[in-house]
Amino acid sequence: MAGFISERWPASNRNGDRLHLGISGRLQSESAGVLAVDGKTLRRSFDRAAGASPLHVVTAFAADARLVLGHRAMAAGENEIVAARALLGCLDLGGTLVTADAIHCQRDTAAAVLERGGDYLFSLKANSPAMLADVEAFFAAPDTRNALNWHKTVDADHGRIERRRHATTQDVSWLFSDRRYAGEPAMPGLTTVAVVDSTVERDRQTSRSRRYYLSSACLAPERFAAAVRAHWSIENSQHWVLDTTFDEDRARNRKDNGPENLAVLRRLALNVLRTARPDISIKRKRKRAGWSDAFARSILAQIR
Repeated sequence: MAGFISERWPASNRNGDRLHLGISGRLQSESAGVLAVDGKTLRRSFDRAAGASPLHVVTAFAADARLVLGHRAMAAGENEIVAARALLGCLDLGGTLVTADAIHCQRDTAAAVLERGGDYLFSLKANSPAMLADVEAFFAAPDTRNALNWHKTVDADHGRIERRRHATTQDVSWLFSDRRYAGEPAMPGLTTVAVVDSTVERDRQTSRSRRYYLSSACLAPERFAAAVRAHWSIENSQHWVLDTTFDEDRARNRKDNGPENLAVLRRLALNVLRTARPDISIKRKRKRAGWSDAFARSILAQIR
C-alpha cells in the first residue's frame, strides 16, 4: 500500500511542519501511471464567527491503485495553484504522468512536475487565451484533422451514450516559432498537443464539445485517451466516496485545525479500507468494522 503524505499549513503554524502518515514504502511503485491532482472544498467547514472560509484541500491521487498519495490544505490567502505545487514538491514523480485541470496549466507547475521526474498532461482552456486560440485553429484546419490518427471510444450508461474521438500530435514547434509575440509563456518540455471530440446523446438530445490538452510526454492517441479517463477517477473514486460514504461535504467541524485533521484521517481511512478485502464495498467494510472488533483488527492490520 502506498505511503500517504499530508503537508499541514494551518494559520497557527506558519512554519508548515510536514506530517507524514506512512503506511508502507511503496510510494513510487503504486504511483506509476497516472497521478491525478485536484482540489476539493469541505463546504460546511467554514467558521462564520471567525470569518474563515471553508477548508480547501488539494489531493494527489494514484488513479491505477485508487489511493491517495498526498494531501495539502490551502493556507489563508493561498490559492489551489500554489498548494498543488507545494504538494508535488513532496512526491517522487519518476515514471508518473501528472494530470490536472486547466487551472494548473501553468509554466511553473509544469516545471515543478518535470523537476520531480514526472510528465504532465494539463487541460487547456480560456485561462490561456492566446495558446488556446492557436491550438483551436490548428485542430480546426481540415488538412490537420485529416492527417491525424484518431482513437475512438464509446460509453453507454443510464440512457446516456458518449462517443469520443482522441488525437495527438508531436508537431509543436509552430507554437513557439520566431513569429510569436515576445515573452510568450512557453510550457517547458512541451511534446504533445491533443484534442478530444465528444458527442453525447441523452433523452433524444445531442451535445458536442471539444477539449484540448498539453503534455510533456510523447503520447499516442490510445495512451492519451486512457490518461484522460483515468484523471476522472479522482472524482469518482475519491471525492464522491468521501461525500457519500464519509459524509465529508456536510461535516461541521470548524474549530482550529479540526477540519484539516479529520480530512487527513478520512483519506488515510479510505486508503486502508480500499486495500483490505477488495471484494467488499467501502460502506460495508465500515459497517462491519463497527460491529466486529475482529474484522476491524483485520482492516487495521493493513497499516504497517
